[in-house]
Amino acid sequence: MQQLKPYIAPAMILTLAVVIAVVTSAISQAQQQQPPRPAAQPPWESPKKEPAIITPGAKVGDAPSDAVILFDGKDLSGWKSLRDGGDAKWDVKDGYMQVKGGTGDIVTKQEWGDCQLHVEFATPAEVKGEGQGRGNSGVFLMGHYEVQVLDSHNNKTYFHGQAGSVYKQHAPLVNVSRPPGEWQSYDIIFTSPRFDEIGKVTRRARVTVIHNGVLVQNNVEIHGETWHDRAPAYIAHPAKGPLKLQDHGNPMQFRNIWVRPL
Repeated sequence: MQQLKPYIAPAMILTLAVVIAVVTSAISQAQQQQPPRPAAQPPWESPKKEPAIITPGAKVGDAPSDAVILFDGKDLSGWKSLRDGGDAKWDVKDGYMQVKGGTGDIVTKQEWGDCQLHVEFATPAEVKGEGQGRGNSGVFLMGHYEVQVLDSHNNKTYFHGQAGSVYKQHAPLVNVSRPPGEWQSYDIIFTSPRFDEIGKVTRRARVTVIHNGVLVQNNVEIHGETWHDRAPAYIAHPAKGPLKLQDHGNPMQFRNIWVRPL
């Protein structure tokens, strides 16, 4: 019996050819649209300088071995009055310094640019006033850029004026203030601004703030001087500046202050 050969109609052949052509064209276009593969890169070059070895503090908050101690609880020899340049007139007792209202702000005799700063503070245990009138002070980086110090425990005020704020610019991510009279801490990482030869800012300052172990400012950009009564703006200043603590009239207490130049 003669075996019959399968019959394929010419129309089917034509259809199959068209499908193959369409698929081939699509594949070709897809290949053409793919970005070229990057050239092979060598492994990342190993740093040439070994990281320095420093000894960390015995417990959290203690100064590491390369820190500059700004206040050790004994005296204010590293500070001066901003008002007249003479001796700082705040009180020192029991291992802390306390604002002496009316004597003015105090500043460090040494100056820094980029730095890591640790400050501990306590707002008055006896609560007086409200809002910005209650437990108010400030940590001014380079003497220009304020991280607000305030009794923000059950104390309403404008959000970018709370404890942990970059004053009048950035509210804290969260409010982690302890009750009045309890010791609190700021750990601050600060990158100073840069200015060109004619005083124009080429890179704005940035700051990270950890309040009582909790991140409240995440590498935010500082828009300029932290004034209370006008919009921020940059005014050219030297590459280094002092740390300033504010006399706002409240008997604020500070202790264990140290800094690491970066």
